[in-house]
Amino acid sequence: MSTVILLRHGKSTANGSGVLAGRTPKVGLDDTGRAQAAALVDRLAPVPLAELVVSPMLRCRQTVAKLAEARGLKKIKEPGLSEVDYGEWTGRALKDLFKEPLWKVVQAHPSAAVFPGGEGLAEMQARSVAAVRAHDARITAKHGENAVWLLCSHGDVIKSILADALGQHLDSFQRIVVDPASVSVVRYTETRPFVLRVNDNGGDLAGIAPPEPKAEANGGKGKQSSDAVVGGTTGA
Repeated sequence: MSTVILLRHGKSTANGSGVLAGRTPKVGLDDTGRAQAAALVDRLAPVPLAELVVSPMLRCRQTVAKLAEARGLKKIKEPGLSEVDYGEWTGRALKDLFKEPLWKVVQAHPSAAVFPGGEGLAEMQARSVAAVRAHDARITAKHGENAVWLLCSHGDVIKSILADALGQHLDSFQRIVVDPASVSVVRYTETRPFVLRVNDNGGDLAGIAPPEPKAEANGGKGKQSSDAVVGGTTGA
């Protein structure tokens, strides 16, 4: 299977407003977010990208716009990677939501949290993990096991994908931090995912592309191995 870069959208006009934007239309990047989006072109320059898959939300499309132009890639919109549907919580001030009984459920038992008039966090994880795995299988079939592709989505969506990749229950996903414009990386294999980066805000990304598999690897098939390296990787 291939390697996916999980990119959270850049800082938006709603991120510092104290309001839960959710799926509110036309929430775009602010000045900081636009600078973060522009910086992606150079930051990802050493990384070959087969495809770009994005949430339909404006802030995600804006985040990858310059990167798509620089690479000559189309932005494939994927509804399964859209922001959480917060229902009646959408557009409300966080200071008011903090007083709601559901807030504690979201913090301590998110798998049981269902937003009034919206979706549950467990439902969000199910559709986002299904989307990333479906695209990964499609891209692997089209571009090969060494393919690297980029997914641009939202904080809780990416956290839920990482929790799945880590074999971690959704009730623990609040332990994961995913900042605006941060990069996390997952390499999927036949038997398990490998989590290569989490919430990377500026590191060298040149090494995330997998090396060409040796012909004798995996029983002579030359495929990427699903085995973990005993004692830890050498960093190659």
